[in-house]
Amino acid sequence: MAEEAVETLTEPSTRKKRKRKALDVSMEALAESGDRIAPVVGYFPSGYDPLGGGAAAPAAAADDPSVRVFRNKRRANRLELVVSPRGSAVEFVGRSYAGEAAAPQLCTYALGVLDKATQTLKIVPIAANKIFRLEPRLAVSQPAHMEASEGLTEESMATGQVGRKIQDLTSLYGTKKDRDKDKKWMSLNQQRNDPSAYEHLENEKTDADVDNNAADQETESTPRNIPPHNPSADTPERAYLIDEIIPKGERAYLLDILEALHSGVDLDLKPYPSFVSNRLYKLRELQDEEEKEKLACMLSYITHLQSFWERLSSSGCKSKHHSKPADHSKIPRITYQRLQRMFVDPESHLLSTQKNELLIGYILVLTLFVDNFKTDPTDVARDLKMTIQTLRPYYQQLGCKISRENFSEQSLVTLPVPLKFPELRRRRRR
Repeated sequence: MAEEAVETLTEPSTRKKRKRKALDVSMEALAESGDRIAPVVGYFPSGYDPLGGGAAAPAAAADDPSVRVFRNKRRANRLELVVSPRGSAVEFVGRSYAGEAAAPQLCTYALGVLDKATQTLKIVPIAANKIFRLEPRLAVSQPAHMEASEGLTEESMATGQVGRKIQDLTSLYGTKKDRDKDKKWMSLNQQRNDPSAYEHLENEKTDADVDNNAADQETESTPRNIPPHNPSADTPERAYLIDEIIPKGERAYLLDILEALHSGVDLDLKPYPSFVSNRLYKLRELQDEEEKEKLACMLSYITHLQSFWERLSSSGCKSKHHSKPADHSKIPRITYQRLQRMFVDPESHLLSTQKNELLIGYILVLTLFVDNFKTDPTDVARDLKMTIQTLRPYYQQLGCKISRENFSEQSLVTLPVPLKFPELRRRRRR
């Protein structure tokens, strides 16, 4: 009986395993082109299930939601994924240029589709900036600067795609005469599709006056390229908003200079700009701990801005004048990410002329706070590798006044209140 039981138990284990059929697969990698884009991946952190509904889904979303992808007309790499449940006032939106998608991507993704019938494996890369976190919002109309992506919408017409391809080829390889002709036709088509372009024919004189008034209003409403400020402030301390220039959440990470002074160790002055090195005595003289921490944050932030500016200047222009390496590794991560968002162009990863002026404006404003709004610009001009004369327009743009009683004395920069800015120059229309 025992022998029979053993035979019964061992009988299933002796069955032959099913052999898996090997596939001879040919692999094809698809790249993104003008008429197609890489797949777009979106996920719902709110728990909404677009297929099965669920507790987090809107009550009216019984059918499959509509999915649309919009591409920015001026910046082709900016996409928006919009998922709209049927019959609901809530839609889910994800952007490739803001939020989680704009954070540094540490890995890349690809989507593979295996067709056993044809024994073909197609691998399509998924761009890192096309993984969207879909956040709920009330349904609104799409902004005018966004258009539906041609690679994903069914309404795109082949004729329009061919025409755009011909225009692209002409702009790349065509003669100057053909390029000028295309630009003229584009301008004429824009005017033809714009009904307001014909309004001046009815009343030319009246419209000219309205245009001048509108241009003046536009000049007045143009935001100035300077740090956050209050033009109607009655004291210099309130003219520029220090809480927005240095957020309170970052100040706990900007006490490195103060901690080094409290430790009693001799502070190495090489990594610091000359302006900061020459103002450390103010920290030692202050007795109020709150004022001392505030001043230490300003000096540390000036150091980080200076280091950040040197790094971007040296990366954009490999010059021997920037021999001092920018030690941006010591910049706190939270501060470094904020500076990246504020000053670095997300496409070119460089410092544009406008952002360079804004960054210098931040440094100059903080030096005014450190010196109680009466500062000698010699040190900061040396740090920025500029002269006092070349710094003068930057100070004037901030509403500052540079004065010197006689030629033997140094120039002094003050900040009169209320702020008076130079008039913005407006280009004449031809």
